[in-house]
Amino acid sequence: MSRKLVILLVILVLGLALDLGSKILVQQLLPLGSQIPMVKGFFNLVHVHNRGAAFGLLGQLPVRFTRILFITLSSLVAALVSYLWWRLPRDCWRPAVGYSLILAGALGNLLDRLRLGEVVDFLDFYYGRYHWPAFNVADSLVCLGAGWLLWGILTEECPDHASDPV
Repeated sequence: MSRKLVILLVILVLGLALDLGSKILVQQLLPLGSQIPMVKGFFNLVHVHNRGAAFGLLGQLPVRFTRILFITLSSLVAALVSYLWWRLPRDCWRPAVGYSLILAGALGNLLDRLRLGEVVDFLDFYYGRYHWPAFNVADSLVCLGAGWLLWGILTEECPDHASDPV
């Protein structure tokens, strides 16, 4: 088994388990709409549902439309990221980490949309009047993966043959 495949499987299994497990715990332990202050003035655990995209974008549209739209978009993103991962050379493992993190996050939120029609968010950070929209582990995985890929691009990880098939 290639290093690239091991990376993918480990990140997918751990990422999906952490994402889905945390969402299920929040659903079981916190009533919808509630919050628990964890670090006063900085961080709350909340239980909110997001029908839209990032930051609730398009969430005001009809439920049936947003469900179909975001299931389709999430599926396309997962397929594209999988294809990009597959095209990486076997020895180019660093970008494989980034693609694997993005794929795990996309699949975590896709599973939420399939089972609930919306995404469970619970991490709520703020400072004074500045408030970041609530998010979840899957969102964090996508951001970490994108950051990891950006870092790889800026440091020119695997610059030669990066688009050659395996």
